[in-house]
Amino acid sequence: MEHRHLEYFVAVAEELSFTRAAARLHVVQSGVSASIKALERELGIQLLDRTPQRVALTDAGTALLPKARAALDAVRAAQDAVDEVRGGVRGSLTIGTLISVTLVNLPSLLGRFHAEHPDVSVRLRVSPSGSAGLAKGVQDGELDVAFLLLPTGSPPPGLTVRELAAVRLAAVVRPDHPIASQDSVSLTRLASEPFIDSPVGYGNRTAADRAFAAAGLERHVALETTDIGAAAQYIRHGFGVALLPDFVAPAAPDLRTLSVSDHPLTQTLSIATAAARQPSAAVRALLGMVDQFVAGPDQAR
Repeated sequence: MEHRHLEYFVAVAEELSFTRAAARLHVVQSGVSASIKALERELGIQLLDRTPQRVALTDAGTALLPKARAALDAVRAAQDAVDEVRGGVRGSLTIGTLISVTLVNLPSLLGRFHAEHPDVSVRLRVSPSGSAGLAKGVQDGELDVAFLLLPTGSPPPGLTVRELAAVRLAAVVRPDHPIASQDSVSLTRLASEPFIDSPVGYGNRTAADRAFAAAGLERHVALETTDIGAAAQYIRHGFGVALLPDFVAPAAPDLRTLSVSDHPLTQTLSIATAAARQPSAAVRALLGMVDQFVAGPDQAR
């Protein structure tokens, strides 16, 4: 069983496309197909279901995937050890992040990282399922590292999490809303309002849902958006109110921002790696510089 066969298999399994896997690996698609077929012949079982419309893992492929990732991790660790003796960092780095989180200056961070480690290829992925999806990607080995928004004090299992910044949720309303003249508002008062919020699985949605549940209150989410930065537009057009992170709310000065008086609605911006995997040299290098590129809410405006 060749290292290349496992590498190609993992790429196809993650991309669910031979075309995308070939582009990611910088090889021709026929080479990827030939490697997968060779691996299937060697194992004596089909690993992927292929139709003109889709590629999907078989049960055997699903069972092999975590083992293949572990084998590639072991090879990478050996390569890292040699590279560090040579004084360089090589390989690849897959980073997961969220839409509209401005507390981390990712372009600046990755620009610095690339300047210092030009032999590391970097892939950036935005999760369509929020922090929950990013956490799963790290746990499953699809992501090497991810930036997450998590309710304070509740890191997901299986992750090593470093907290980077505290984030408070505030209520945001139109200036003509009945509570707009107040400085603060209770969850009880907010519970009667229609809400604009992120889908289930996003950190701010989890924090809000937990707060209302702890208070014994139900609320109605009238509109869901994956881009919390766009929530202000829906508030302006009368869809409802929102609980927004304090790095988003100041970007809408024509709206009113109120603190929540009766429940601490807090999150943490964190960076996560898999607890069961030894971070690669590239991951360690990124972790070593990330703090320099994290702004507090006041600087992120």
